[in-house]
Order: sequence, then C-alpha cells, then structure tokens
Amino acid sequence: MEYDQDANAMNFVAGFLLGAIVGAGIALLTAPNAGNRTRRVIRRVAGELKDSATDQLDDFAEDVKARVDDAVRGARKRLMTK
Repeated sequence: MEYDQDANAMNFVAGFLLGAIVGAGIALLTAPNAGNRTRRVIRRVAGELKDSATDQLDDFAEDVKARVDDAVRGARKRLMTK
C-alpha cells in the first residue's frame, strides 16, 4: 500500500517535470527573441531543471536509504529476540 503511494507521488513529480520541460521548450521556440538570447535562456532553464532533478533524486535516495536502514534494524531486532 505504501509503495503504491510512493509510486503515485513519483509519477506525479515525473509528469510535472516533463510537462514543465515541454512547456518551457514550446514557449522558448515560439518566443520572439534572438537566437543567442534564446539559447542562453535554454541553457539557464536546463541548468535549473537539472539542479532540481538532482535535488529530488538525492532526496529520494536518502528516503530509500532510511527505509532500508529501518528494515535492516527491524530484521536484526527480530532475529536477536529468537
């Protein structure tokens, strides 16, 4: 049950990021700016998206590590009581 909620949350975040990327790309392609300026904006937005994705991946990895650590502790505790 908990796994389903995590998967749904990750799907939502992934869909949101994909929508943001597609929307930003369409907006930049239809913008009336010069090519150099548009490329600078694309690089900046791509860098921000990369940083955001990296932060979210780090947070997810920390959450997974904490859950694994909790599971290992619980298993050890059960084994020690037997």
